[in-house]
Amino acid sequence: MASHKAGRMSEDIKRIISGKIRDLKDPRISKNGMLTVVRCDVAGDGSYCKVYISSFEGYDKAREAVKGFESASGFLKREISNVLGLRKCPELKFIADDSIEHSAQISEKLKSIAEELSEAQEESGADGE
Repeated sequence: MASHKAGRMSEDIKRIISGKIRDLKDPRISKNGMLTVVRCDVAGDGSYCKVYISSFEGYDKAREAVKGFESASGFLKREISNVLGLRKCPELKFIADDSIEHSAQISEKLKSIAEELSEAQEESGADGE
């Protein structure tokens, strides 16, 4: 039962933080245009929450944004408590993640493979005629 509650709470926290990104005035966050909350992991007892932040511009930008999120953690905890009606909000731990950059690299590799395959098929089709 606790894992189901923690799962729901982690999705709610992810939704709230994602919605509040544009309200934060910290330049470390606002100048990084392509930030996203990848996932949240709430501990079973609800005392801690790891929030994974990723930037399309790279891992260094994500690490810079994490510093901004850490300074805004009090505001975010208050918002989470108000929206979810919690007496004690989980302690937020922000972690930089490179999953968006990694997925963009994979996408580029897949595109290049698809182009190579289509060129190879065109060449084999031209030879067969």
